[in-house]
Amino acid sequence: MNQADPTTPFARIGGEAAVRRLVKRFYELMDTLPEAYGIRKLHQPDLSGAEDKLFMYLSGWLGGPQLYTEKYGHPRLRARHLPFPIGTDEAEQWMLCMRQAMAENIADEALRAGLDKALSDLALHMRNKANSG
Repeated sequence: MNQADPTTPFARIGGEAAVRRLVKRFYELMDTLPEAYGIRKLHQPDLSGAEDKLFMYLSGWLGGPQLYTEKYGHPRLRARHLPFPIGTDEAEQWMLCMRQAMAENIADEALRAGLDKALSDLALHMRNKANSG
């Protein structure tokens, strides 16, 4: 595959460079927003490995190259996240960062709204604990 399908979200966002910018900004926000502390503390001090994995995953999820699957096999996202206590608060913190990163990096409002819904559903699917308090 030498050219992305122009109708995929991957292509509509702007391809590899745009997805990299989106993911980089997402982790910058996670690392700096006090409101994201709950999910930040679930990650390693160095976010570069998580950044690479999210970039690879989103590339395929958005209709671009299946980089994550080629390197790691089927994503099995929920199973891979089971070691981490994820509740509604953590899912909402993840989406807070992703929504801001998308707002800054995806100009197409309709595309952004569709991705917001799909990613929000995905984030909520990762829940494996009840939030306390």
